[in-house]
Amino acid sequence: MKKNIIIFVIAIVITVAISVLLFNNYQKNRVQFTAEQGGLSVATLLAQAKESESKGDFLEESLAYQKLVNHFVSSPDMAKWQKKLEDLNIKLLFSPVVTPQSELYEIKPGDTLAKIAKQFNTTVELISKSNNLSSDRIIPGRKIKIWKAPFTIFVDKSQNILLLKTGEEVFKTYTVSTGKDNCTPVGTFKIVNKLPNPTWFKSGAVVSPGSPDNVLGTRWMGFDLSGYGIHGTTEPQNLGKQVTEGCVRMSNAEVEELYTIVPVGTEVTVVD
Repeated sequence: MKKNIIIFVIAIVITVAISVLLFNNYQKNRVQFTAEQGGLSVATLLAQAKESESKGDFLEESLAYQKLVNHFVSSPDMAKWQKKLEDLNIKLLFSPVVTPQSELYEIKPGDTLAKIAKQFNTTVELISKSNNLSSDRIIPGRKIKIWKAPFTIFVDKSQNILLLKTGEEVFKTYTVSTGKDNCTPVGTFKIVNKLPNPTWFKSGAVVSPGSPDNVLGTRWMGFDLSGYGIHGTTEPQNLGKQVTEGCVRMSNAEVEELYTIVPVGTEVTVVD
């Protein structure tokens, strides 16, 4: 009797596992079938992307890759499309091209870049970069591009990646280093301060910006948890590993990019 019960239980487990597998495959195929029924196909979208690229229309190119990512999730080329989409996201963000997440703002008398950045919860650096401004001087009546969609940051310690997100969309993926022995704290934090070329105050010494011994690299974005934050590195060869004292490290080029994009107050979620 006991043997029959064990066989019966095993049979149920196997049946459930097969059912789940078949259902998942059905869902993936249904998404792809629906996309193709709606007039979409991988070949068509890739052709649209290529044509848009040849015209320098990065917005239309990004929309084509967004459809590929959304509708053909089981494709072996998914990772390649996502990388292309993220590169286009950054290219559009740093250009004067107005996207659905941005708007044209007419400068008013008395405006400053800092005032406009605060109004739209963005950064002076991003406004300057996306409008090719060479100084803080702005002229009333001129229209400038302003990013208006809030960003959030998600750090996955198990994969040593940092995701820059807008809503549920992954805007850009970065490889990072996190704390050795899994010591980077988990939870939801906020960026409360930002420093370019930070000085590193360590026990018994002050390490100046630019020093090869300054482990903070070229940028610091501190959390509302004292002593922790996101910063650059003097050891880019260790990115992708758990080697820090608890902070999140990025390459200097990428932390400078992120620093330009996210304002003080940006939410950061860290998970194991």
